[in-house]
Amino acid sequence: MKRKLTGYYTTVSTVGGENCKAFIPDPLPPKPEIKFDADLQTQTEKALLALGRLDSVSTLLPDTSLFLYMYVRKEAVLSSQIEGTQSSLSDLLKYESKTVPSVPLDDVQEVSNYVAAINHGLTQLKDNFPISLRLIKEIHEILLSHGRGSQKKPGAFRTSQNWIGGSRPGNAVYIPPPPDMVMESMGKLEKFLHDDPVKTSLLLKAALAHVQFESIHPFLDGNGRLGRLLITMLLCSEGALSQPLLYLSLYFKSHREDYYNLLQKVRLDGDWELWVSFFLQGIEETANQAVNTARQLVDLFKTDRKKIEGLGKASGSALQLHHVLQQSPILTISKAMEMTSISFPTASKSLKHLQELGIVSQVDKTKRAKVFSYTEYIRILNEGTEPL
Repeated sequence: MKRKLTGYYTTVSTVGGENCKAFIPDPLPPKPEIKFDADLQTQTEKALLALGRLDSVSTLLPDTSLFLYMYVRKEAVLSSQIEGTQSSLSDLLKYESKTVPSVPLDDVQEVSNYVAAINHGLTQLKDNFPISLRLIKEIHEILLSHGRGSQKKPGAFRTSQNWIGGSRPGNAVYIPPPPDMVMESMGKLEKFLHDDPVKTSLLLKAALAHVQFESIHPFLDGNGRLGRLLITMLLCSEGALSQPLLYLSLYFKSHREDYYNLLQKVRLDGDWELWVSFFLQGIEETANQAVNTARQLVDLFKTDRKKIEGLGKASGSALQLHHVLQQSPILTISKAMEMTSISFPTASKSLKHLQELGIVSQVDKTKRAKVFSYTEYIRILNEGTEPL
């Protein structure tokens, strides 16, 4: 079945007086309907099974909130890296623990904004706030609240033309709808998310909505990060995940050339099936990776706890610090004291014990304090987060 362009072009004149063609995507769902052959059906079933396994992973974890705390931060780092930041997970954790990261503060601030934006969106969903244009704008306002992008109208749809790739609209790879079409296009996307005009299965809805959001590109900045977050929010809001444990940024980062090419193929050739196949593969791979990460962490915590119990009388305070490290794997002695009732000499001695056991290592020494890292925990979570 051959499709054509999935929208239409209109001529826009930019500030510099340059005329160019902006693309306005057709409303969802696509017409004709996406053809689910045997391969796509199989991929859908595999993706749903992987999501089910991921949703049950919380039963493996001694404290799901600790895993979520770190996993959200890993996603923030990855999603921001795709947009060009050089911040690592360790940089973000150092920033949050009031120690100095090794990259410009603007990079870390951008990642920190993303953590706050994710948390706001998920909190609103838990309070039965629907995914809506209002919520999308709220999340965007937090995403661009400080640092780079704070001058690009946080929380407001754009009122000027933007473009993707190239130094100006005339040599751009893609030009989204003109600003006077943004509200109408986003309004139709909001209706689609609420199953208007037709009910759409969840994974297909997430796949289609992501392309549509990226094609509309409704904000001056932050569209990529928000478009990726929208996937997770949809999965949570419709009950596929009880906890926000799945993020596709690592998959998109690892396959970024295919990702951008497939978005264009949808727009130019109407090849939704190829995109949906790619998206479902990403759901399956990412869910399986998250399950594997959770299992590695459970095994790590058990192994390290046994090592600490072998300390005898000194194990009590060391076990307290081990629990703190699961929540805050970049730690100073003063931070350890703040999070427990342990005195400075005891905290210092306990961290030394953990260092001798190979559980923590000293990563920095600021003017004020030594900085320790839960080495293996950071290594497991760092997989795939090397800057581009």
